[in-house]
Amino acid sequence: MASVKLQFEIPSKLKTWSYSLIGIGLLALILGFVKSGMSKDEHEQAVFIGTIMYNTIFWTLICNACMFFLCVTTLAMGGWQQTFRRVPEAISTMVPIFGSITLVVLLFVVFTGKHEVYHWLDSEAVLKDTILSGKSGFLNVKFFAIWTTLAIGLWSLLGYRMRLLSNEADKEAFDNVSGTKFIFQNTVRASMFLAWFGLTVGSTIPWLWMMSIDPHWYSTMYSWYTFASSFVSGISLMALWVIYLKNKGYLEYTTQEHLHDIGKFMFAFSIFWTYLWFSQYMLIWYANIPEETIYFKTRVQGAFKGIFFFNLIINFLCPLLILMKRAAKRNYTLVTFMAVLIIFGHWIDFYQMVIGSISKNHITLGWLDFGILSFFIGLMILGVSSALASKPLIPKYHPFLKESIIHHT
Repeated sequence: MASVKLQFEIPSKLKTWSYSLIGIGLLALILGFVKSGMSKDEHEQAVFIGTIMYNTIFWTLICNACMFFLCVTTLAMGGWQQTFRRVPEAISTMVPIFGSITLVVLLFVVFTGKHEVYHWLDSEAVLKDTILSGKSGFLNVKFFAIWTTLAIGLWSLLGYRMRLLSNEADKEAFDNVSGTKFIFQNTVRASMFLAWFGLTVGSTIPWLWMMSIDPHWYSTMYSWYTFASSFVSGISLMALWVIYLKNKGYLEYTTQEHLHDIGKFMFAFSIFWTYLWFSQYMLIWYANIPEETIYFKTRVQGAFKGIFFFNLIINFLCPLLILMKRAAKRNYTLVTFMAVLIIFGHWIDFYQMVIGSISKNHITLGWLDFGILSFFIGLMILGVSSALASKPLIPKYHPFLKESIIHHT
C-alpha cells in the first residue's frame, strides 16, 4: 500500500471555490434579511425564514443519510464500501455544523412565535380549532424544542462515535481477537445510530419540522418520503466526492465496480422515492377527503403545479432512462451529471414541501434561494475536504478491506 496515495491534500482551487460560494451565500443572506427579513410584511418574513429552513434541513438530512449508509452497510456485514468509506464519513462530519444551524433557525421560529410559518404557534387559533387542539400534545414549543435538540444532538454524537471507532483501523493490524472485537463494536454503534435514525428521520422529525407547517394535513407516508429524498441525495453527494477524488488520483482501490454499486443505489432509491410519491398522491386523490387534499390542491391545481410535476421528471424519469443501463452506472461523466441532477431535483422538492405551504399562491424561487444554496454548498465543500484531509483516505487495517479491494459485480 506504499504506492497508494493515502493522504488528501486540499487543492487551492477547491478552497477558492468554497470561499467564493460561502461569500455569495452570505451576501444573499444579508440582502435577503434587509429586503425580506426586516420587512413589515409578515408573509415576506415567513418566506425568508422558510428559505433558510428548507435549505438547512435539506443539507442536514442528506449529510446524515451518509452516516445512515455507513451504519446500514455495517449492520449488513458489507465489505464493498471500505475503500471509499472515508467519503461518507467526511460528509457526515457536517451534521453537527448544519444541524446547529438548523437548530438555531427552528428554535428562533418557535420561541419568537412565528405563526406565519407554524400556525400551531398561534395559541388563540389552537383554542378555536379542534384539530390543532387535538395535536397540541406534540405540536407545542416545549416538545418541539426538546425533541429537535435531542435529534440533532444524538445524530451528531452517535455519528462521531462511529467515526472515532473507524480511526482504530489506521493504527495497527488486527489479529483474530481484536478484529472480531472491532467488528462487534462497529455493529453495536451502528445499531444505536440506526435505532435513533428510525425514531427521528423515519418518523417524528419530518412531521415536526415540515409537515406541521400544514398542521391540518397529515400523511403516514411523509417521513418515508422525506427519508427517500434525503437518502438518494446523500448517495449522490457521496458519488460526486468519490468521482472527484478518483479524478485527482486518489482512491486507487475504488474501481468501476464500486461506482456501479453506488449507481445502483442512486437508481433504486430514485424508483423508491417515486413509489412513495405516487402512493401518497394516489391514495389521497382517490379518497378525496378534504382534510387530506388541502396539501395537494396548491401543488396540483395552484401555483406550484409546474414545480410539483417537474420533480417527477428530474427525480424519476431521468434516473430511470439514464441509469437503467449497466454501462451508464460505470460512466464517470453520466454518474456525475445524474448525481448533480438528483441533488438539485430533491432540493427543489424540499423547496415545494416547505415554501409550498408557507406561500401557497406564489412561486418565490429566485436569487435568495440560490444564494442560500451557494452558502451551504460552499460550507459543505470546505468542511468535507477538511475532514478528508484530516486522516487517511483508506482504513488500511480494516478487516474487510481486502473484500472491498477484490469487489466485483
